[in-house]
Amino acid sequence: MANIAVQRIRQPFKEVLKSEETSKNQIKVDLVDENFTELRGEIAGPPDTPYEGGRYQLEIKVSETYPFKPPKVRFITKIWHPNVSSVTGAICLDILKDQRAAAMSLHTVLLSLQALLAAAEPDDPQDAVVANQNAVIVALSSKSWDVDCNRIASK
Repeated sequence: MANIAVQRIRQPFKEVLKSEETSKNQIKVDLVDENFTELRGEIAGPPDTPYEGGRYQLEIKVSETYPFKPPKVRFITKIWHPNVSSVTGAICLDILKDQRAAAMSLHTVLLSLQALLAAAEPDDPQDAVVANQNAVIVALSSKSWDVDCNRIASK
């Protein structure tokens, strides 16, 4: 990655590390490689949701055009959510696509993903199977699937 692109992501990376949410263990970001092209994010499941108590790993790929183009983000942790592909982890969220502003930081992206877990957008699904299910079934399925995935991942 060119030096200017590294400089563009370094500051947002530091903002996440210094954020209140990071100190409260709600969001986290780590370098995967030394040139800031790939990051590993983590968000905590929001309280009072089926995702509460879960820790969700994210793959974040940053292009040389950041912040003018959004980072590519996907869930690594399997999750049952209408806006997340249960197969690939791809995310359907407008700020990761066409509703992105260059001023939107990495910190904002992580918090937006956490908010998405609390307020799904079933009218704009990434996973139609999940979106078509009854909300109660989705809640029960996500809680048990996430707990099982977290238990398996910790082994």
